[in-house]
Amino acid sequence: MLTCKEVSALVSQSLDRRLSWRERLGVRLHLFICDACTRFKWQMEFLRRATQRFARGRIEEVSLQLSDKARDRILRALKQD
Repeated sequence: MLTCKEVSALVSQSLDRRLSWRERLGVRLHLFICDACTRFKWQMEFLRRATQRFARGRIEEVSLQLSDKARDRILRALKQD
């Protein structure tokens, strides 16, 4: 059985990469019995969604301040990379 410390590390990693089936199984079994880790997983997912929404809002806010010409130039430069 995984410890809370191991599960919290795996939950964090799962936001950036797909866990192996063994890791996913271990996390699920642990979450089934551990309310603290279940809350931690929910909080990490909530923070991820909140920061993504914030970042999208900031991008939209910045794009409103740019001229159409500048916005097009930036988009072309991004597509070239």
